Amino acid sequence: MGMLRLSRLLLSLLLLLASLAALQAQEPRRVVYVAQIEGVIDLGLAPYVQRVLDEAAAAKAAAVVLEINTFGGRVDAAVQIRDALLTSSVPTVAFVNKRAISAGALISLAAQQIVMSGGATIGAATPVQMGQGDSGMLPVEEKTVSYVRKEFRATAESRQRPPLLAEAMVDADVAIPGLVDKGKLLTLTTDEAIAHKLADRRAETLEEVLRQAGLAGAEVRRTAPNWAEGVVRVLTHPIVSSLLVTVAMLGIVLELRTPGVGVAGVLGVASLALVLWGHWIVQLAGWEELLLVVAGLVLLVLEIFVIPGFGIAGALGIAALVAGIALSMLGPGNSAQLLMLVAGRVVFSLLAALLASLVLLRFMAKSPLGRKLVLETELAAGRGYASPPQDEPYWLGKSGTAWSMLRPAGIADIEGRRVDVVSEGELIEAGEAIEVIRVDGNRVVVKRKSPAHE
Repeated sequence: MGMLRLSRLLLSLLLLLASLAALQAQEPRRVVYVAQIEGVIDLGLAPYVQRVLDEAAAAKAAAVVLEINTFGGRVDAAVQIRDALLTSSVPTVAFVNKRAISAGALISLAAQQIVMSGGATIGAATPVQMGQGDSGMLPVEEKTVSYVRKEFRATAESRQRPPLLAEAMVDADVAIPGLVDKGKLLTLTTDEAIAHKLADRRAETLEEVLRQAGLAGAEVRRTAPNWAEGVVRVLTHPIVSSLLVTVAMLGIVLELRTPGVGVAGVLGVASLALVLWGHWIVQLAGWEELLLVVAGLVLLVLEIFVIPGFGIAGALGIAALVAGIALSMLGPGNSAQLLMLVAGRVVFSLLAALLASLVLLRFMAKSPLGRKLVLETELAAGRGYASPPQDEPYWLGKSGTAWSMLRPAGIADIEGRRVDVVSEGELIEAGEAIEVIRVDGNRVVVKRKSPAHE
């Protein structure tokens, strides 16, 4: 009897162990997502981090690790990433390997845990702006410094880290006895950050980070920006966006000066759409900026085609266009000084486009491409065309005034008669003196009369 009971007990234990092994085998393997924060932090990085957090939440991942090695970048981009980290339902770990400077420090503070490798640094986050020419980096207004300082403090408080340390990274007026003097920005090494409870642990590799977090053996899914996020990063680059604005203005100006939907107009609208789309994706451009740009274009069209002369509608159209594009390039916390700097960049692009359009319109008529675009073929009677009216050659050498604006086609008053004329591509205001220089079939070509001829 005793041997029978012992056999049953051993059998029960074996069945129990088998059941536990089966249950453990059925448990899903834990997943960890890894996002790389390297190089310059720009506006295209925010959609990438948001996508990784969303994918991790959908997969019920155990954690998201941000492997950070950056000297910083745009504050508005860092603020977007910071907000995404604070609202994420997935545990987040910032692995600082080797540095988290400026905007990188704000991203690190927003993670639930900060792990730093040996010899790493974090801090030095005072905001600066790009100067013009060779002036390099310039300090910003106190209003901007105050905004960034409070962003750092609020982020540190939300993660229960020393808020004074976070403020000292941004504002040189914040002094911490024994750590940083007034007039200096705070930058901490790995040992200093751990000693002052800004960082949690030290680790040299990602595997060590996961082991310390109790995630050893978890499935690691490394991520990278996709093609769309890469395109957005290119479109929102300051130099690329400025070039696109110049091309957009040039195309629109050429299309307005030479009526008809052509290559210039399509290229201009497409370039403007790329600028606004790129900044829309990164949450800089909104409906307000889009409406300002559309209103500016409508006012310019009304000024050129409906309202004679250049007046209030044209001025308001240019102002709305410049304001809409400039505001679409700015993020939260930017000062009026930076707004004027960006607006000046847009105005410079507009002036460059106007100058380029004048040069193109002046020389396009004489170029092979221009001759293909401008109808100069004679409609000879031998080819089946009707002869021009007998009085057309009569106007050759005659003088008069432009009855309507010539851009380049319009109506002129010559010897008391209204005649359909066309200029050689130049814009002639109504009331200006003109003279007929050529009669091509039924095309009466005129030019502005010089003061000497008058």
